[in-house]
Amino acid sequence: MLKWALIFFVVSIIAALFGFTGIAAGAAAIAKFLFFLFLILFVIFLVLGLTVYKKITD
Repeated sequence: MLKWALIFFVVSIIAALFGFTGIAAGAAAIAKFLFFLFLILFVIFLVLGLTVYKKITD
């Protein structure tokens, strides 16, 4: 998922350089959404992993 966020970020930068502001804004919005979705999922799985690890080792 982070890979897709990076791809949309690159697309938005390239589109901005060529002056396609609508496409650049759309791609940047998608990249931002995917990045924050990835970040939230990472934190959730990190917390779950730490709690399950503590239950297994105790």
